[in-house]
Amino acid sequence: MEVEEAKKLGLKLMEESKAAILTTISPEGFPITRAMFNLRNKEQFPEFSEVFKNEQNQFTIYISTNTASSKIAHLSKNPNISVYFCDLDDFKGFMLGGSVETITDMELKKKIWLDWWTRYYPKGLEDLDYTLLRMEPTNARFYYKLNQVIFEL
Repeated sequence: MEVEEAKKLGLKLMEESKAAILTTISPEGFPITRAMFNLRNKEQFPEFSEVFKNEQNQFTIYISTNTASSKIAHLSKNPNISVYFCDLDDFKGFMLGGSVETITDMELKKKIWLDWWTRYYPKGLEDLDYTLLRMEPTNARFYYKLNQVIFEL
């Protein structure tokens, strides 16, 4: 499989995967993995399609989380993460890696906000416990049928 085909299939997985599997590194140096909302999933979050369509980097990932979460504590020590998207039925996967940044731009935070998230952030969009993260991936791996394509972005 060529890199361009792996990129195309990877983008498709990003748009269809039910969850984004996020891995951070704990202060003790251990990987910690958890399932997150896949904000790129077009079926679950159609409201965000335009945001991703207008990104300069077609592989950009946004993650919403609680400021008080262990993720934020991990990222304060080591901003490197990986995010994995998969099709469990077909054993197809796409992993992106890079450094994450915290978004402070309120206009962007408004674009990536849904009112029902008040169950997680009771004070709404301006809740101090609402953090939006962005990763511009620098490397990728596409897995399918015991093969992998590794490439830089």
